[in-house]
Amino acid sequence: MTMSKNQELRIIVMPDGSLQTEWNGAEKSRRKLNAGSLALQDDFFHHFASDESKGLFFLGCSDPALQLSPSLGFWRSFAGTFVRRLCRTADLETLRHKVRISLEEEDIRHFLENAPLMTGAEYLGAAVLESVWEGLHRAVAEEIRAWKGTMEELIQSFRADLHLAGRIYFHLVENKEGEQPFAFLATYSARLDRQGKSKHMPLRHALQEYGKDSDKLLQLLATVHRAAGKSPLISEILESGEIFHPLAWTSGEAFTFLQEVPMYEASGILCRIPDWWKGRGVWPRLQISVGDKQPSYVGMDAILNFNPRIFLGDVELTEAEARKLLAESDGLAFIKNRWVAADPEKLKQTLAAYEKAKQLMKEEGISLREAILLQLQPEKYLTADADEDMLGISNGQWLASVFRRLTVQEDLPPVDPGKNFTARLRPYQQKGLEWLHFHHSLRFGACLADDMGLGKTVQLLGFLSVLQSESNGGGGKKAKGKAKEGKPKASLLILPASLISNWVNEIGRFAPKLRYHVAHPSAHRCADDVKTGNPNDFDLLITTYALVQKYEWMQRHTWKYVILDEAQAIKNPGTKQTRAVKKLTAENRIIMTGTPVENRLGDLWSLFDFLNPGLLGTSKEFSSFVKKTKEDSSGYSRLRKIISPYILRRLKTDKKVISDLPEKVEMKTYAGLSKKQTVLYTGLVNDIRRLIEDSEGIQRKGLILASLMKFKQICNHPDQYLGTGDYGEKDSGKFSRLREICETIYEKREKALVFTQFKEMTEPLAAFLSGIFKREGLILHGSVAIGKRKKIIEKFQDRDYVPFMVLSLKAGGVGLNLTEANHVIHFDRWWNPAVENQATDRAFRIGQKKNVMVHKFLTSGTVEEKIDRMLEEKRKLSDEVVASTGEKWVTEMESDELMDLFRLSL
Repeated sequence: MTMSKNQELRIIVMPDGSLQTEWNGAEKSRRKLNAGSLALQDDFFHHFASDESKGLFFLGCSDPALQLSPSLGFWRSFAGTFVRRLCRTADLETLRHKVRISLEEEDIRHFLENAPLMTGAEYLGAAVLESVWEGLHRAVAEEIRAWKGTMEELIQSFRADLHLAGRIYFHLVENKEGEQPFAFLATYSARLDRQGKSKHMPLRHALQEYGKDSDKLLQLLATVHRAAGKSPLISEILESGEIFHPLAWTSGEAFTFLQEVPMYEASGILCRIPDWWKGRGVWPRLQISVGDKQPSYVGMDAILNFNPRIFLGDVELTEAEARKLLAESDGLAFIKNRWVAADPEKLKQTLAAYEKAKQLMKEEGISLREAILLQLQPEKYLTADADEDMLGISNGQWLASVFRRLTVQEDLPPVDPGKNFTARLRPYQQKGLEWLHFHHSLRFGACLADDMGLGKTVQLLGFLSVLQSESNGGGGKKAKGKAKEGKPKASLLILPASLISNWVNEIGRFAPKLRYHVAHPSAHRCADDVKTGNPNDFDLLITTYALVQKYEWMQRHTWKYVILDEAQAIKNPGTKQTRAVKKLTAENRIIMTGTPVENRLGDLWSLFDFLNPGLLGTSKEFSSFVKKTKEDSSGYSRLRKIISPYILRRLKTDKKVISDLPEKVEMKTYAGLSKKQTVLYTGLVNDIRRLIEDSEGIQRKGLILASLMKFKQICNHPDQYLGTGDYGEKDSGKFSRLREICETIYEKREKALVFTQFKEMTEPLAAFLSGIFKREGLILHGSVAIGKRKKIIEKFQDRDYVPFMVLSLKAGGVGLNLTEANHVIHFDRWWNPAVENQATDRAFRIGQKKNVMVHKFLTSGTVEEKIDRMLEEKRKLSDEVVASTGEKWVTEMESDELMDLFRLSL
């Protein structure tokens, strides 16, 4: 499989925690890889395809300088940690079949904090890292068992310049008794004792042990000669013979040695150094505390106090002490009974940053927005050379308490949505409402990004009910008189047109007293009606992304909130649609999305540019940050820390959610009719009226059943009814709605079963879905041979990502076990709950470990929605009559009643 230069290989974390590779073939890479990087990712792809763990070990052995995609680079770094520790294992040749490489809690914390924003990052946790680490152990054990040569030769078969730890050790210790502050000693591993541990001897004993056998001595010193080729310090003591004796070193010599430790280890020398250096907490560091006190007002422009301080390790220095140290230090300084790294260059940079911080302090503080930018891009305000080692920015007491409550969703003020709100919120939904309201009190924009099916809409309606109650003076009744002069009251909800019906139905169910208006031509009133009125006569106006560009009055009005549903619609900052949305004026903003907002850095900036403008800097500044972050992964950690207070994302698998969530969540998904569908549907209603009135008996029943079938076909897609066409998406409201749902499923790399009762719809649906999922799915209907069905099911159930299967309802109704899917979509309705439930149970059955989301499609205002409402209202009819007769009960209706059922109602 040959890849072109504009394609990158990525590693995806799947919902079950497994890893899979994926080419970004559907979108052009923004940068071209060099020949070495292309060769590496191509080789890794083939290694990974044959054995995941061996592929990762191969990746871990590769050259870290080669540029790769962020996700591939992350796993190279993780596997590379395993490889480095393997190479540095003492006496690996002897211990080859017993080797055990440890993964520390600190390692797990580091990799989780610095993981790039990649597809599947939300599934990445300690358990995944531990599982991958165990896989690397297995891969190495298998390689060792099959290898006949030495361990050095095995490692170098993966990369020629990798070296195993030899028998030489370098020791650096504090010399508290001598004239010089440090002592150096080289030792070698002479042999293993009875407990299998190395016995160390000073290197001078090697001269006695090997005597005149220079070949053995040279072999022992091979790692030292390798290091001497790169280090003048080691070269000098090797040539003079001082390496065979204990040495007393100045702090400057010790500092040089400590800086070169990674080089020695890469050469195969094991180093034993003081613990205070390993922690890296000894560098000069500027520590800034922001927001110790609550500001006089809240919001992104609130002015916060801040306090800059200089530290060496955990020792605080005055500016005068730091400048004195800069003048006197040669790299290490002994302060308050401990050694710290007083690297002159870093200390100089720290003092320069301190000067700029003092200047900011003279300007009476900085805004919250600037304080956050300071954490994301310290070089913008302090120094171009700032890095994580020398700059620490912490939230002060007040700001830390605010962000802690937003991040962990604890200790939030209780909120009552009021008696006009009829939904009973689950505990996690109530917490979501409180989280939104706390953001409201702080005037922070909020992103509600809960997993699909967890009830984002109902949480937002609860929040709007609270706003309604507050604007009415805290009561449920409408307040007399007008709202305060100049105080906006109406909020604007912007969404895809296909979601209008969903919202209207949810408002009717859960917030029936909410005064709303649908500003869209498909609604019963046109948006032009609002031009001459006052938007503040409503609590909520609903419109679409397309119409925001068209209706100028929306741009002129100041809204209480602008709320975006399916907010990924503004992920591209350059489109007219995005620019129009961002021009809207509002007191605050909320975005809603079911897809992980952290998957793509560019999308993330555009969303936050709307939500809290300036929080992530300008587009150019953020691009610069992204470029730097690809070179230094610590930027991902800072970015997560900054954005996490503004994003509420709970997964169906969260422990706090899953115990409160039913195993099977059924939801009705409403779609509107396209213009073409509306014309065909209305024409069919007119044609049927006369035919039904002129028929009777069996002929009448047959005509009604045939008409029902035609209405279903039109609701699915006009081309199904007409028997022609290419099934264009714009001609079907259901196709548009299916895209929105499946794009979210794809972003999370979940799997779906799509049921239709029409065999002729399976191919068009599969073709449409293949474009969304960027790969082929499967089809199963009655014409598929019995022998082939088993292979289809096995392929879907396999660990490789097959994202969807389209099934005809009857063929998929019995005898199938498809538990890999956790989404079931009924594209058209059978109107027989028993049949639909039987199909749903292909996924929801024994062996299913995931919560199953069931999406039941309905076209608004059509026979589909009306029959569904009748079945809901007459549950006994549904259970006793429909189950035995299917749709035949409709044929018993009177003509007027039947025409009301068929008639299109908007």
